[in-house]
Amino acid sequence: MSTSRAIRIPRGPSADRGAPPLATAEGPPTSPVSLGFAQPNRAGTQRAVRLTLFYLVVLALLYLGFVLWDRSAPGGSSPGAEGGLIDFSAVALVLAGVGAFLSLAPAPRAVERLPTSLVVVDRWGRRVEWTPLDEVTFRTLRHHPAGLLSDAPVDSVQVSHRGGRTRTYLVEAGLLPESGGRGTSR
Repeated sequence: MSTSRAIRIPRGPSADRGAPPLATAEGPPTSPVSLGFAQPNRAGTQRAVRLTLFYLVVLALLYLGFVLWDRSAPGGSSPGAEGGLIDFSAVALVLAGVGAFLSLAPAPRAVERLPTSLVVVDRWGRRVEWTPLDEVTFRTLRHHPAGLLSDAPVDSVQVSHRGGRTRTYLVEAGLLPESGGRGTSR
């Protein structure tokens, strides 16, 4: 017959000695420019999502306007013209999908600054590593102040590698390294 016995589960040094907890993906306990922590791109994502919603609403209003105009026109939406309305609807759906993709794609989810590299987690979850950091240039293409589309300033930053790879990201101001001798800024 077995007896119940208490089992001691050893804890890590942070629980035993009162050390600060490890940083999570939500951010470090220090400034957003510290190394080794994934910083979420809140303002860049907010701007991309709001711009996408604005685009979709305008597209839906245009679509609705054209459909109502077609319905009210003499001979509009006749049995022979129904195929045209279906084609028009398909084009509107393609425009909505492509436009939403193009609006959301440049805004990464997060940026992680490491001592020798920069890791960008893009909108779809893929991690893009820019290394070595001394061969990477950063150039601010456009600065968007806080306003209707985002609560914080957002920069459109071009990141280039000496090997030829170039990407443009829509990120919260200050999330990517300043030029600091590598490339130009503003």
